[in-house]
Amino acid sequence: MIDLYTAPTPNGYKISIALEEMGLEYQLHIVDLSAQEQHTDKYLKINPNGKIPAIVDHDNAGFILVESGAILVYLAEKSGRYYGKNTQSRHLVLQWLMFQMSALGPMMGQANVFFRYMEEKIPLAIDRYHNEVKRLFRVMDKQLAKTRFIAGEYSIADMACYPWVSIHDWAGVSIDQYTHLQGWYKRLAERPAITKAMQIPPSIDSAKIVKTARNIIIR
Repeated sequence: MIDLYTAPTPNGYKISIALEEMGLEYQLHIVDLSAQEQHTDKYLKINPNGKIPAIVDHDNAGFILVESGAILVYLAEKSGRYYGKNTQSRHLVLQWLMFQMSALGPMMGQANVFFRYMEEKIPLAIDRYHNEVKRLFRVMDKQLAKTRFIAGEYSIADMACYPWVSIHDWAGVSIDQYTHLQGWYKRLAERPAITKAMQIPPSIDSAKIVKTARNIIIR
């Protein structure tokens, strides 16, 4: 059994997607970010950085792992799925996973902050991050013109990128002009495991409703 500590954010949904796609049994622990639960002593014992997601693998002597990219690689190796079939394909998966971790995620995150959350709107900052997100979408679109999934075959790299692309409207960036990216996005959105995983944990409003039942076993 794996304990998953998470919240309804793109980085959290990456791990929900992986666990659902890989068919691994896990127990869900929703971390209430608005209540600062990620900074409590109890949670900091799991992740001293005070971030989600985190896992505890009780099948592996209670092994604790944090950072979503590292967790994705660990789960792929544990399940033997979605991580390429040879050294070359695995490194292509890693390449695009690092693209998400170092570029797509941070730039989308900053676009969110300045476009959606900052009370004072700073046009230069909004334009800077919107333009960078558009550039990254063009990179993905060009890659997806050559292959059905971002690293060739469906992999943890797609699982990492999808939740971030899914919030493009919230971040104020359209994907209408990126034909191949749109096709990829639609293909992934139709996968049953992704449809289910994008509700684990529930959205912020729904999470308030289930606050009294935050520990849920997922099979």
